[in-house]
Amino acid sequence: MSPERSRSRELFSEARRYLAGGVSSPVRAFRTVGGEPVVIARGAGPRVYDADGNEYIDYVAAFGPLILGHADLEVVAAVQQAAAEGTAFGATTRLEIDLASAIREALPSLELLRFVNSGTEATMSALRLARAFTGRDRIVKLEGCYHGHADGLLVKAGSGVATLALPDSAGVPAAYAGQTLVAPYNDLPALEALFQAQGDSIAALIVEPVAGNMGVVLPQPGYLQGLRDLTSRHGALLIFDEVITGFRLCYGGAQTLFDTQPDLTCLGKIIGGGLPVGAYGGRREIMEQLAPRGPVYQAGTLSGNPLAMAAGIATLERLREPGSYERLESLASQLADGLKTVFAQAGIEATINRAGSMLTPFFAASPIDDYADAKRADSERFGRFFRAMLDAGVYLPPSQFEAWFVSLAHGEHEIEATLAAARKALASL
Repeated sequence: MSPERSRSRELFSEARRYLAGGVSSPVRAFRTVGGEPVVIARGAGPRVYDADGNEYIDYVAAFGPLILGHADLEVVAAVQQAAAEGTAFGATTRLEIDLASAIREALPSLELLRFVNSGTEATMSALRLARAFTGRDRIVKLEGCYHGHADGLLVKAGSGVATLALPDSAGVPAAYAGQTLVAPYNDLPALEALFQAQGDSIAALIVEPVAGNMGVVLPQPGYLQGLRDLTSRHGALLIFDEVITGFRLCYGGAQTLFDTQPDLTCLGKIIGGGLPVGAYGGRREIMEQLAPRGPVYQAGTLSGNPLAMAAGIATLERLREPGSYERLESLASQLADGLKTVFAQAGIEATINRAGSMLTPFFAASPIDDYADAKRADSERFGRFFRAMLDAGVYLPPSQFEAWFVSLAHGEHEIEATLAAARKALASL
């Protein structure tokens, strides 16, 4: 029996009067999983509570940034202190410098960086910078990798675009979309052929080093280094979109874990501790092309906002503590392994991909190594699973093509309760 959600229903009906589609981001509308969206009232630790008071173990984590869990006391205290001293200045603050220093220490490839307000801003700005630095116009992206909703990047994107089955680049002029070249993820020969044909026009290749927007898809051994070698050989820049993976897989991000250094890196999510933030950075000679030192213009009144900087500093300080990533790895491994057992016991074919504390169960029998594989997963069955898990008190990302996120606030009790809920949910399928 489904929990009572009449208040959520009333609020979502009211939201549709004022918000386009009733939401501020499409995936929140639950279109592909069915049912009516829950309206969240608050979060605490590994749980969220809806407007009707129902409690859920949360694996959305605001789609990744809440690696410490909801309303972490140290992050809340840092934000409160920053807010008491002023919420915005449009001027440099000590907090910006301190967070930039911590990021530079963790990711040495970011010799200089700049803060922005979202991952979309970070990728959009990095690509503009790459075009200016190389004097070339074209960008290569990989099928299923999502880099925000900037024009030119909504071509063969994953995440919400895949979920809603929207045209690849609706509203984007064809001439502009034509500057974006697309190749399959995890397919070096296809990229080599593309660069062989058009390499002298390519400014940069942008990639999620571990894909998180077609569900979690890991790079095959040697793939990322192959991208590094290929772009260097053709004079193009390699951009790692670590908006999700930065500080999620390990303290230095995917580039540390896979020992591959990009020219530019885009960050977000965790470096704001749950507040709106983004950043991009890389080699000094490239970053010094930005105004005021260089000719590439990019600005933002709220960039480096003190509340986001304070939350980010508090989050990174916690993640630096010994044992943080070992705990995340252990919990996520227990969840992934437990799900494999539960699916097998239920006789339901599934593939579970995991990288660190992010994972995706695909309703598919074969391995998921690229976007074409991900699209073959049974999204309708995932929708039924999602609704059954929600009724059992587990809040999952409302899309087959999103990652689940484990936080330091989760514990073995939450993992065991999640697996029990999954047994019940799968039995209902």
